[in-house]
Amino acid sequence: MALVSISYDQFQLLLEGEIVETLANLESFVRSAESGSFSAAARRLGLTPAAVSRNVALLERNLGVRLFQRSTRGLTQSEAGERFRQSVQNGLDSIQGAIADIKVNAGQPAGVLKLSAAPGFGMDYLLPLMPAFLERYPGVTPDWVFDSRPLDLIAGGFDAAVGAGFELPPGMVARELARIHLIAVVSPALLQGKRRPKDPSELAEFPSVVIRSPLTGRMRTQAMRNNTGIEVTAKQQPVMLVNDPDALSRAVVLGLGVGLIPVPHAAPHLKSGALVRLLPNWYGDVGAVSLYFTSQKLLPAKTRAFIDFVVEAFRVQNLPQTFSAK
Repeated sequence: MALVSISYDQFQLLLEGEIVETLANLESFVRSAESGSFSAAARRLGLTPAAVSRNVALLERNLGVRLFQRSTRGLTQSEAGERFRQSVQNGLDSIQGAIADIKVNAGQPAGVLKLSAAPGFGMDYLLPLMPAFLERYPGVTPDWVFDSRPLDLIAGGFDAAVGAGFELPPGMVARELARIHLIAVVSPALLQGKRRPKDPSELAEFPSVVIRSPLTGRMRTQAMRNNTGIEVTAKQQPVMLVNDPDALSRAVVLGLGVGLIPVPHAAPHLKSGALVRLLPNWYGDVGAVSLYFTSQKLLPAKTRAFIDFVVEAFRVQNLPQTFSAK
């Protein structure tokens, strides 16, 4: 695929002009193309939308090519702009990663590290890792955003995120940390005097607190399997719906009903005795908790340090086994 045609003088301008300014203009263009607007690119780059727009305009003027079609509805890449972005994006990411590594204490991790995780999981399993992480990497400043909603990691300027069920956008990769199972739990008070169910179909004999899908808003149905591989759909009689696993856990602890809760959220309450497990041989598979980060070949040192640290911590603490209900 051919690159945008530019003259020798224009090429010299890109090479002999202010290198930092040229890189800034290229980054403004690439991030605007990824996010679809100058405003979203500006949030990611820590600039004003006017500054991003100005950088892109300077790049267009230097190249003599219109890279975007602008309208009140947003930005659309021109044909030349699309070809140019495909040609320069990987190189830009590699250059920025190399500059970040060589400038910061001879490649030592440093700088603000923007991270995302769901509130309950993040506070139970990721925040406790931070004292050791900061002791090892004192130059890094984690900037945590705890949010249960799906986030646009690229447009939001996140370096990494930990979670489950993300739609993987272009330019992002996922590294699995652990499979997540869910189990049926109940408060001891609600269970008192009642017959324990024998399989998931008998959960309908109890009131239930049920989680709804954050994507569809519908009440989730859950298949559960036992250790021999038999699969049965859990039948529930909802007395309350929630949209968050932490709210689900708290409601079940209060004795409002049975809940099908992911093991990471149930584990602290099982340990304290606030919940007891029903159907100990049955579990549901809800996917994996993963690390999400950009797919560029040369990650900034701070991001690589965080990824390696979390992967190692999960291994040492045996969290994949802890999160399994088998």
